[in-house]
Amino acid sequence: MAAAQAGDRVAYEKLLADSIPLIRAAARRQGVARDHVDDVVQETLITVHRVRHTYDPSRSYEAWLNAIASRRAIDALRSRGRRDSRELHDAFALDRHPDVDDASAASERQQDAQRLRAAIDELPQGQREALEQLGLRERTLAEAAEQTGRSTGSLKVNLHRGLKSLRRHFNREP
Repeated sequence: MAAAQAGDRVAYEKLLADSIPLIRAAARRQGVARDHVDDVVQETLITVHRVRHTYDPSRSYEAWLNAIASRRAIDALRSRGRRDSRELHDAFALDRHPDVDDASAASERQQDAQRLRAAIDELPQGQREALEQLGLRERTLAEAAEQTGRSTGSLKVNLHRGLKSLRRHFNREP
């Protein structure tokens, strides 16, 4: 490191390359997961480059490097802990919440809407009217009753039966 501080580029490159196993060991000692050790190595090398002027050649380079690597490892663990507390790790999240710009997702939504429309069309007229008025058009019971000429009680019963029929249809229940 003393040669690197004096401007020897070759010595500096060799020093950094030789430092990587030491940094990895320090990160593992701190408990950094294997898939994050390289991040700690990179952050440590950046820090070493930035603060290389603070190294005292009369002291141990390994101890100086170990102190920096340990701090970067702790930073990585803290950062990971904050992220893990905010993020949900769900293997199926992408399938359930696809990208809104994804063409296949738009196609699937369109196909789902067509299947729903076909299933609603198969319902008896009273159930179909209740679902269209209350579910699809989001009208109030009073508005739907006025529009269809049916009582609010009849609309509630038909809506319940229609939803139950759709659940059976899509869940393939008897």
